[in-house]
Amino acid sequence: MAVMVKGSGLIHFRKQLLGWFAEFQRDLPWRHTKDPYSIWLSEIMLQQTRVAAAIPYYDRFVKAFPDVESLAHAEEEEVLRNWAGLGYYSRARNLQKAARQIVTRHHGKFPERAEEARGLSGVGPYTAAAILSIAYGKKMAVLDGNVARVIARVDAVRGDLRGSAQWSNLQGRANELLAQRAPGAWNQAMMELGATVCTPKSPQCLICPVAEFCEARKQGLTGAIPEKRSKRAAVEIRLAALVLVDAAGRTLLLPPPKLSEGSLVGQEVATLLSRMWHFPTIPVRRNAEHELVEFAREASLLPKKCAVALKATRKVKHAVTYRQITVQPFRMELEELPQVAGVMALPLGDLSAVPVSNLTRKVAHAALAKKVTGKPAGARAATLSF
Repeated sequence: MAVMVKGSGLIHFRKQLLGWFAEFQRDLPWRHTKDPYSIWLSEIMLQQTRVAAAIPYYDRFVKAFPDVESLAHAEEEEVLRNWAGLGYYSRARNLQKAARQIVTRHHGKFPERAEEARGLSGVGPYTAAAILSIAYGKKMAVLDGNVARVIARVDAVRGDLRGSAQWSNLQGRANELLAQRAPGAWNQAMMELGATVCTPKSPQCLICPVAEFCEARKQGLTGAIPEKRSKRAAVEIRLAALVLVDAAGRTLLLPPPKLSEGSLVGQEVATLLSRMWHFPTIPVRRNAEHELVEFAREASLLPKKCAVALKATRKVKHAVTYRQITVQPFRMELEELPQVAGVMALPLGDLSAVPVSNLTRKVAHAALAKKVTGKPAGARAATLSF
């Protein structure tokens, strides 16, 4: 059985880790402030996103919404537009929902009590502990994947770390290790160690500040801890998208669907498109071209009886969690775009005026390339009347 760090060893363990963090921590923009809003925003952005990728979005978002009041009173579409590219857009929607809760329930200040913080949309136990410890110095230990891996290796914990009983034990251990006089710095140090040194693959044990305390290293188990989790089987999804382009290079996008009103493209596809502005898109059953034309005609995007010329571009690959998505975009050139209520005409080369998902952006890039991979579905009509 592993010998756990405790007593005088724990004091030394804390001193070593905090000293390392003070000297070697990464220079990140949200580490220059104790503002709860900035720290909260960074924690939400870093969910499912690498630090290097999040920084430019963080800077842009703070510039657009410098405080909780501005975020709470902004239009959702503007929030999503500034989030566009980060993915997992429910994070942005929950962020604004929580901002409105903070304004209405907590007088515009991020709550200091743990139960009130966890009552905000999108704020769970980990996020609450991170924000409250860093911003307010609350004695709360964080537990995320990085911290769990560090603890598991230090204590040589075997088995599935994400099991409910095991995760509860790890949280208890995180609480024991917490540096009571510097909880914010401690939590950041543990996360930093897991992210930069005690990594999932090829941990850098030779430069680890607490390597002397690591039971997994002593037992030669750093490669086996944590235990690899079985991945959910991938689900293949085939979609087809219609990219209409007029003589001025403008294209047509459908609006974000409202949950209460359903969606022209269907809820399944709307979810894959992050419920944002999107090209007319359908799931493919058998024949992508025929099904897309039928859909477009039913939606009054194409005339009922007229030859159309769809040109298949290169296919687009996209992954959302366990879903492996393949989209076949079809470009169709028109003299004029159809006049349909609720849709929007934008330059195909610049969709930044509205929030779009990464998948929609990839479809636009494929259509811009004009690389034809299939035969036209019919003769090109010089001008279509709608």
